[in-house]
Amino acid sequence: MPKILRYYLESESMAMVPHGAGGSSVSMSYPVLSPASYTAWAIKVESILDAQGLWEAVSPPDNGEVNAVKNKTARAQLLQALPDDILMQVSIKKTAAEVWASLKTRFVGADRVKTARLATLKGEFDKLYMEDEEALDDYAGKISGMAARYAGLGATLDDAAMVKKLLDTVPDRLFPVVAGIEQFCDVETMPFEEALGRLKAFDERSRRRTHAGGERRDDQLLLTEAEWKARKKKKSTIGKCFNCGNRGHFARDCPKKKEEEALLANANEEPALF
Repeated sequence: MPKILRYYLESESMAMVPHGAGGSSVSMSYPVLSPASYTAWAIKVESILDAQGLWEAVSPPDNGEVNAVKNKTARAQLLQALPDDILMQVSIKKTAAEVWASLKTRFVGADRVKTARLATLKGEFDKLYMEDEEALDDYAGKISGMAARYAGLGATLDDAAMVKKLLDTVPDRLFPVVAGIEQFCDVETMPFEEALGRLKAFDERSRRRTHAGGERRDDQLLLTEAEWKARKKKKSTIGKCFNCGNRGHFARDCPKKKEEEALLANANEEPALF
């Protein structure tokens, strides 16, 4: 039986296992499981065990026998990647497959619980809708977060479903680009990031045009107001007597001017009479 070297560290475990025909060793770091990181932990541990040729002990083929040495080695590697409290609960499991199944049941839940959680999650996903004033990045983050929660339950929310959700639930202001994407692109194979990028580019361009158009309209309103004041001032001078300031006649026909001229003439004639 080959010798297995195991090292225990505080933050992570380092396993050295014989690898290859020449007896060379491969050093790989095992992350320690935490309740909040089961999905990521499972992905990393599976890849390490597979690289070491030990994954078949955890997930044996149908009707296939598991090599006893590989089973013991895989079980040892799994146990050293667990915190003490969880280690005590699964240490009674005799095979690597039993340890893995126990952890999966603990953190993912039994099939019945998993199905109920997926149904609840699907309901939340179906209710997602982007508000008019909501930023595209914020809304896309909600959809991506749903994908992570699906993965945490062992399910998959693929890009096609995420793209469809994004295009179907954005505000009406983005409808032109949505129509263009659906007409000219294959939304079934389009990556979620590409769909988001197209929407963001259109939204930014629309906002710039709206901002520029608003400034032009303000300038036009100010110009119209100035023109209106000038026009009103000009209109107010039409038909106005510059002598008395009253309307309805011009200065040459002003009765006040004629009255003043008559009085002045009388004043000039009075000394001559004496």
